[in-house]
Amino acid sequence: MIKENKEFILSKQIVRSGTSVGANIVEANGAISKADFLAKISIAYKECLETKYWLSLLKNSEEIRVEEYEELFEKADEKAKFFFQY
Repeated sequence: MIKENKEFILSKQIVRSGTSVGANIVEANGAISKADFLAKISIAYKECLETKYWLSLLKNSEEIRVEEYEELFEKADEKAKFFFQY
């Protein structure tokens, strides 16, 4: 039961931070100023970093296969690098 709860909690956090990236991109596209755009892109970047953190915890707790982790982490890292351009 504890193991299932740990996996559920970590997975829930990944879903939350991962979907927040997209939501903040949508908000950035509707920005009313450059400062507003940069603020939303900055939040999207931070959510990517948070998603990478949760993925690492999931891997370290052996709740995800290393191959899955590497694939997902790489995708999150690519997105974070994209946002860092701004």
